[in-house]
Amino acid sequence: MGEIPEGVTVRIEGRKVVAKGPAGEVQKTFSKDIGLKVEGNGFSVSGNDLAFANTVEAIVANMVKGAKDGYRKNMKLIYAHFPITIEVKGKDVAIKNFLGEKQARKTVLVGSTKIEAKGQAVTISGPDKEAVGQTLANLRIAMRIKDKDSRVFQDGIYDAGE
Repeated sequence: MGEIPEGVTVRIEGRKVVAKGPAGEVQKTFSKDIGLKVEGNGFSVSGNDLAFANTVEAIVANMVKGAKDGYRKNMKLIYAHFPITIEVKGKDVAIKNFLGEKQARKTVLVGSTKIEAKGQAVTISGPDKEAVGQTLANLRIAMRIKDKDSRVFQDGIYDAGE
C-alpha cells in the first residue's frame, strides 16, 4: 500500500494512471491487467503476477513522488581544450564545440524534462523519473567519443556529486 501525499491527485482511466501535483503531471499506461485502487490518501496494487504488481507499485510511487517534488540531476561538463556549450530549443538539444567539432551534436528531450545549462553546470529536471533518466542517457550517447583513446579523451558530461 503506497501513500499519496497532500497536494497530489492520482486517478485511473482504464489502464492509464495519472498523477498530478505541484511539480507537474506524470502519465503511464500499463500493458497488463492490474488491479489498482485509490482509497483516500493511499493506493494499492493487486494482480496474479506478484513481481509485476510490485513493479507497478514502485512505478506509481515514483510517479507520486515526481508529481509532488520532481526529480533533479546535477551534472558537470568536463573538457580539456574546447569549451562545450549546450543549447535547448523546444525539444531539441544541441551540443556545440564538443572536441572542437564544427558540427553540433544533437539529441532530444524526453517528456516534460527541462535542461538548464550555465557554464559547466547542467541541471536536468522534471516530474517523470524515467524521462529525466532517458534525457541524461541521450546526452551521454550524443557525447560518446569514438575512434579515440578513452583514457586520453575524457571530455563529456559527468555527475556533479551534489
